[in-house]
Amino acid sequence: MMRHTEDEINKAASRFEDLADALDPSTAQVDHADDLRQIAAASEAVRTDKVRLRECIEVARAHGRSWNQIAIALGVSRQAARQRFSDKLHA
Repeated sequence: MMRHTEDEINKAASRFEDLADALDPSTAQVDHADDLRQIAAASEAVRTDKVRLRECIEVARAHGRSWNQIAIALGVSRQAARQRFSDKLHA
């Protein structure tokens, strides 16, 4: 890893301050990233929902629900439900 001297760091900081001072917010072009924020939010929701689904299936199994009953609730075959979730459940 290349280390910078204190002088190099100070010069870089000074250049940044000069650039920041010269920036005019009224003329700056800003890239609106609302679409990317929506993707990130949807992705987080999917991750959260996957965790919640695993937890719900774990509770159902703890309550004695069969893989066939869980599969019906999921809208998949018993084999698909079992293959997808049986190894992910806590012992």
